[in-house]
Amino acid sequence: MTQYNVAVVGAGAVGEEILRVLAEHHFPAKSIKVLARSARTLTVDGIDYQVEPTTAEAFDGVDIALFAGTEGEKGAAVTFGPDAAARGCVVIDNGADFRMRSDVPLVVPEVNAAALAEHKGIIANPNCSTAQLVLTLKPIHDAFKIKRVLISTYQAVSGAGGAAVNELQAQTTALGEGRQISSAGPAFPVQIAANVIPQIGGFDDAGYTSEEMKLVHETRKILGDDSIAITPMITARVPVFIGHSESVYIETEKPVTPDEARELWRNFPGLRVVDDIHSDDPSLRYPTPLAAAHKDTTYVGRVRQDLGNKNGLTFWVVSDNLRKGAATNAVQIAEALVERGWVKRGA
Repeated sequence: MTQYNVAVVGAGAVGEEILRVLAEHHFPAKSIKVLARSARTLTVDGIDYQVEPTTAEAFDGVDIALFAGTEGEKGAAVTFGPDAAARGCVVIDNGADFRMRSDVPLVVPEVNAAALAEHKGIIANPNCSTAQLVLTLKPIHDAFKIKRVLISTYQAVSGAGGAAVNELQAQTTALGEGRQISSAGPAFPVQIAANVIPQIGGFDDAGYTSEEMKLVHETRKILGDDSIAITPMITARVPVFIGHSESVYIETEKPVTPDEARELWRNFPGLRVVDDIHSDDPSLRYPTPLAAAHKDTTYVGRVRQDLGNKNGLTFWVVSDNLRKGAATNAVQIAEALVERGWVKRGA
């Protein structure tokens, strides 16, 4: 079996999760180097990785580089990605910087793996909330053609990084001990514990946030259809550590029933239907972010017909934002490249 020299760029939560997924998936890695701002030892699941400073030269001989990225602009891939690609490395970037460039494929492998054939050295991983959404939309769109999507997201704090997780933990502890929270920050503008914040990202002139507009533009690009009318109702940050939840409404060109949708989802890779509302077991009635945590699978449930429109469905989607929303999808992109022989080197 051909093996590959792999680099993981970033030693935060997503970088650690990428290392974990590479090991769990038994990715054919000849070597794995971890790059970050400074040298140190990183231990993940009992395995020690010697972290090296990120330099252009560090990508010499690397076949695939998985950039843990940031959920903002100007991630490490902007600085080092093009040079790594010029050295023969395939760059898979989790940041936002390359997603909407016309010459960069934006890929969820179960949905549009064929787009990888067009890569020119850099491939983009979608936003975490987009990844789980398009998994549910793809089979419905293929069978019934989606005309309109309305979506609200309820996103875990881990999507905002380690500081956000620490902030929620500290505030939750303070409330549990009966202490008042005198000030918020630095991760969130207001208290996140026992609260919901209806803003992720900055606002545009129309009042939509950058996170909301990512759902619009990235979904259309991945599905390859700019005709879909997409309205992001809200993207909200909720006091959950891991796992994004989404409430989705779709209107299709041809009528679709809940049973037809469930059958399509059951047969689509990466999805699991959890929608037995009459079950005595709460875990089988509907999916929750806690149940999805630390898993690669995206879960869908609460499927209902629109009360006034036979072409309308509403449903609930949950997924681990650090896994399918970031690390798992990135590793699956690498796996798809390897399976198709689209990595130039390897030994």
